[in-house]
Amino acid sequence: MTVETTTAGIFLLIAIMTVVTLTTRFGGAFLMSFVKINPRIESFINTMASSVLIAIIVPMAFSGDVGAVAALVVTAVIMLALRKPLPAIGAGIAAAGIVRYLA
Repeated sequence: MTVETTTAGIFLLIAIMTVVTLTTRFGGAFLMSFVKINPRIESFINTMASSVLIAIIVPMAFSGDVGAVAALVVTAVIMLALRKPLPAIGAGIAAAGIVRYLA
């Protein structure tokens, strides 16, 4: 299937992506409404979030530029020191910006 890159084609693609995103979001919540949450299921859900995050970060650590590695290191250090994600994310973004600006 091909879609022309006209204004109408772009809007069609955005509409398709919107429908797919909403279907997966609401569909997942709908399906989970039938599942009884026990400690095993809760543990799986909590672990899944961490594994997705690691799957995104590890390739960046090995193949990213200097700014990406600096952001990763600074974020990890701040997170370990403060145990708060928001300052760690902010510091990581700042580190990436500074390193990329200076490089």
